[in-house]
Amino acid sequence: MTTVNNNKFRKTAVQLVLFVLIILLVCIFTLTGKKGEYIRLAGFAQGTTYHVTYESKKGENLQNQIDSILADFDMSLSIYQPGSVISRLNRNEPGTRVDQKFKAVFTKSIEVYEKTNGAFDITVGPIVNALGFGNADTITVDSTIIDSLLLYVGMDKISLRDDILEKKHEGIVLDVNAIAQGYSVDVVADFMEALSIKNYMVEIGGEVRAKGKNDRNQFWQIGIDKPQEGNMLPGSDLQAIISLRNRSLATSGNYRKFYEKDGIKFVHTVNPKTGYPVISNLLSATVVSDDCMTADAYATAFMVFGLDRSMAFLEENNFLDAYLIYADQEGKFRVFATQGLQKYVEE
Repeated sequence: MTTVNNNKFRKTAVQLVLFVLIILLVCIFTLTGKKGEYIRLAGFAQGTTYHVTYESKKGENLQNQIDSILADFDMSLSIYQPGSVISRLNRNEPGTRVDQKFKAVFTKSIEVYEKTNGAFDITVGPIVNALGFGNADTITVDSTIIDSLLLYVGMDKISLRDDILEKKHEGIVLDVNAIAQGYSVDVVADFMEALSIKNYMVEIGGEVRAKGKNDRNQFWQIGIDKPQEGNMLPGSDLQAIISLRNRSLATSGNYRKFYEKDGIKFVHTVNPKTGYPVISNLLSATVVSDDCMTADAYATAFMVFGLDRSMAFLEENNFLDAYLIYADQEGKFRVFATQGLQKYVEE
């Protein structure tokens, strides 16, 4: 009888010790793995605003570093900075060498240019300026002028060799606004990655890259604006909300950037093939991809494609997801979402 009782006691003691050890391990895991403080930053860059939210174990404010990163970015790719690399290239300054940021944008631009058969083209700068959407004064545009400017459009007319941009014509002007903003999001996100930050959201001018979850332990919720004239304040009138899960998102549309002259509406998406602004029933194209530079470029290409061609492209290229808003024959809003995105969209 005594032996039996001793065995029971030993068994109970072992179980108690194991229980205490488990409790201690849970406490240690909880303390070391607990959530940090979510920091929210906002500022101005590239003629627009930015918002960055991230989880910091130490509550570290990264505002100065981010501002410095974006200022350095502008000195490479902003056409509004006279001393930037791209501005010097556009002025054909002798001896101008490209940097790594320009190389990254140039390489991706060539890739998308070829993939879209020229619908995306960063050499469309002369026509963008002529129509009054660049950093030059608007000129009087007619078919003769457009035809003459088309001589300087086409990425087959430029190349990189030993960090030098070679042009077939000095009149070629680059405009990377349709891809650089997305790339700037990637650059800031890469900074977050270098700091081993696991939960963050970077938004610059509406282009977004997100990783992990927000402070409510939810995937990041990104609003898609309703593409109607007069909806000038982002986030005030939403068409849908997309749950962004470790991916990037960029939107292009014609409902905010346009002007009227002599009763004609000029929109900011220019078809590089024709030289004229695009008018179609595709009102807004939101593209989701792994990186924001890719999403930004294809969102622009889709606005050039129009609805039917964009849908056909998406069917053949499943590395992209997209949410397209278009107008039917009665002018009512309709949407198309790729199958991979449908379950993440709340309308």
